[in-house]
Amino acid sequence: MTNPHDVIIRPVVTEKSMTEMADKKYTFVVDKKANKTEIKKAVEAIFDVKVEKVNTLNYDGKMKRMGRTQGRTASFKKAVVKLTEGSKDIEFFQGM
Repeated sequence: MTNPHDVIIRPVVTEKSMTEMADKKYTFVVDKKANKTEIKKAVEAIFDVKVEKVNTLNYDGKMKRMGRTQGRTASFKKAVVKLTEGSKDIEFFQGM
């Protein structure tokens, strides 16, 4: 993983993730193969901040039915990134 934009796919905008922003915790959907070190480097490179720690969660796709056909929703990996106290906020989320 050389390009940091390949690691960070999109931010997660939910009620819980918005309240955690007060504690300098930001939530992203990340590449399934990315590890915590790669996620930390990617966030620091893209947003120019200092990362204290990274927590990751793997989600499996759920079974869904539409009539008699059935399939799966996509599985994904989520990362909760905690910034250091002296670090600036990520401007991307301001004004939401």
